[in-house]
Amino acid sequence: MIDIHSHLIFNVDDGSRSIDESIEIIKNLYNQGVTDMILTPHYITYSRYMSDVDSNKDILKQLKSRLKEENINMNLYLGNEIFMDEHIYDLLKDNKITSLNDTKYLLIELPMSGDFNGYQDVLYSLIIKGYKVILAHPERYYKFQKDFNKIYELEEIGVLFQSNYGSILGEYGPGAKKMMKRLMKEDKITYFSTDIHHVRRHYNFIEKAKLKMKKFYEDNKIEDLTLNNAKELIK
Repeated sequence: MIDIHSHLIFNVDDGSRSIDESIEIIKNLYNQGVTDMILTPHYITYSRYMSDVDSNKDILKQLKSRLKEENINMNLYLGNEIFMDEHIYDLLKDNKITSLNDTKYLLIELPMSGDFNGYQDVLYSLIIKGYKVILAHPERYYKFQKDFNKIYELEEIGVLFQSNYGSILGEYGPGAKKMMKRLMKEDKITYFSTDIHHVRRHYNFIEKAKLKMKKFYEDNKIEDLTLNNAKELIK
């Protein structure tokens, strides 16, 4: 499996607080069958979550070194989870943020509640510049839960969707779980990811989620959503 959304660049956002915490999480996910991870720290303009790309690369290098020392064959890549901002293109040019593994794919987040005026225009402007826009966890946005037409509107302009395994299991509440079922039923998702922030008590949540996926997908489709689509992205 390949995970394109995680918060293991430690001490830069609300995710992992230390290299030891990140390594523990990576070990456990590796034991569950995850072989590649894109580490995607939040970037939120005018907040304390504004670590720059060079700083994140330094932390990534530390993590890779520790994994090598401990013989953990996990492949790590860098990206960002970019909070909706009308200046995303400028931030990319200025090396403040990065795409997923330096590809044309961008992982973008919207406000959980409320709205961002003109977000469709911002996303479309990136798409016409040649970027592949992936919207992080659409099932979690309150406005989308209330109006599924927003999914159709974004799909029409070329936005892709990444959902969280935990949403299938109800970890983000009943609204997200209900939305998740409809997204799966209508085959709107391109990637499933952990969006993992901290050490968990159990790490079999991925397999539990994949079992629930079987109600909606054939096995080859599940493999696409958890492995093959992300493999193409990384390339």
